[in-house]
Amino acid sequence: MEKNKNNRTINAPGDASKLVPLNRKPGRGLDIGTANLVSASHTKDNEVVIRAQRNAFIDVESNSFSRNMMTKLGVNYVVNNGSLCVMGDPAFDFANIFNRSTRRPMRNGFISPDEQDALPMIKILVENVVGKPCVKGEICCFSVPAEPMDAEMNVIYHKGIFEGILRRLGYTPRSMIEGHAVVFSELGADDFTGIGISCGGGMFNICMAYKTVPAISFSISRGGDWIDENVGRVTGLPTSRATLLKERGVNLMNPKNPTEEAIVIYYRNLINYTLENIKKKMTTSQSMPNFPEPISIVCSGGTSLIDGFIEVFRDEFERIKFPIEVKEIRRAADPLNSVARGSLIAAISEK
Repeated sequence: MEKNKNNRTINAPGDASKLVPLNRKPGRGLDIGTANLVSASHTKDNEVVIRAQRNAFIDVESNSFSRNMMTKLGVNYVVNNGSLCVMGDPAFDFANIFNRSTRRPMRNGFISPDEQDALPMIKILVENVVGKPCVKGEICCFSVPAEPMDAEMNVIYHKGIFEGILRRLGYTPRSMIEGHAVVFSELGADDFTGIGISCGGGMFNICMAYKTVPAISFSISRGGDWIDENVGRVTGLPTSRATLLKERGVNLMNPKNPTEEAIVIYYRNLINYTLENIKKKMTTSQSMPNFPEPISIVCSGGTSLIDGFIEVFRDEFERIKFPIEVKEIRRAADPLNSVARGSLIAAISEK
């Protein structure tokens, strides 16, 4: 298995579904997140190509003028049940302009049972972000949540849906636990040993591994969406507006108004909740390894991007008696794309 390399990264926006993959090596990683979909692949020059878009859509009035304008502006949309559905990143922009919330195919890390158009929309979004395979049966390693520690949710149906989508696109699907993908992406210099945490929109996924082998994997059913929903509830803001304010630039160590104070309160609570559950799992699991040396904890995902995240994480870590010695707590080198990169490493390693 290859360890982490400082390959050049190409961020390739736009719809990949119509692109012919002429300069790409086989093997693809796909991060199926509640908030974002991210794919990673290698060019023949060993450059990493990243494609990403929000896992969201919004329906607007469908008429010939709207459709023509969307086409001219290059906005990705489909017509579904008579409505014009704007897909991906533009859906988030439309939601904030019209003071609405986006519709989400996924909730808390899984296909949403409450969204009637979840399946047709997620199929289109996945096709847009992965495009066509470059060889028949190309391996696509996609992320799945670990079994939640604090909720009754089953991964079987969720996993089966995405296996079917990828097979119909011509890929050979392989699933990978999300936190394990973080270990592959970020802990190569540590012989793939340590704790990888994917801090996503729907949930946090945690994996403790020793030399690539996952010893403990689980998830918690809280993430960035949980923060946004609670901040919106206590401030009276729509959830999408709370998300926008959070992403525009809040420092958890220096809140400047009541809304930012609310964001800090829920972030700190979520981080503490995560650490307490890791500690509980480690002290009760029979598969807990005996690490010969102190390990690293690496946080990835969009929810970890906010300024001050690692400082608050370290602060909360000091408040609990962690059962093993930790040498460092750090953020992933490429937090938004870490799971997709780790999944790509796994896909290439299998090939």
